Amino acid sequence: MRRGRVFAQDHVVNVNSLEDVMKISRIALSALLFGATAVFSSCGDPSPLGPRPPAAAQAAAPVVAPQADLLGGVSNLLKHVGLLSCSALPPATGSKTIGSEGGTINVGPHSFVVPRGALSHPVTITATIEPEHVNHIQFKPEGLQFKKSASLTMSYANCNILNSLLPKHIAHVDEDLNILSLLLSVDNLLARKVTGQVDHFSDYAIAW
Repeated sequence: MRRGRVFAQDHVVNVNSLEDVMKISRIALSALLFGATAVFSSCGDPSPLGPRPPAAAQAAAPVVAPQADLLGGVSNLLKHVGLLSCSALPPATGSKTIGSEGGTINVGPHSFVVPRGALSHPVTITATIEPEHVNHIQFKPEGLQFKKSASLTMSYANCNILNSLLPKHIAHVDEDLNILSLLLSVDNLLARKVTGQVDHFSDYAIAW
């Protein structure tokens, strides 16, 4: 066999036989496999020079306290809420003594439900509606507190149809029908009734 030279990585290797060629091939293959193993190992292990994990993975984001303008969002919302315009209902009054067992009072198309355990002793409750341009209901005794939330369901079947398509709430109002707050409410569009949670007695009306 002719002698020759093999060039590898800027080094000259003398080749004297087929056995030398086989040795050189095995050495080159081993070097190639070692290099590939090193590359895969470096991909799996974190490196100071590699990409850093997201900040969210290192530590939870700090909790930011609500700002004053966010806390004023409820007040701004009330400025865009109005009472639902309705045709006047005939005057009506409902009265009932309700104790710890709970009970229901009906007045006109509206109803008020006191759950069991909401009152610790019997109380005579009176609900009154007057002919007005809104659906408004007054409760006595004023300021009565409930241990469990009672539920007030008010009908708006006699109210403006266009406004009836908008979500309704039961609003806590003063004697001049100014909206003070909104109750947690569920609007039943099909029945045209809205139900709100009542924790204490005041005046209430339907808002949209």
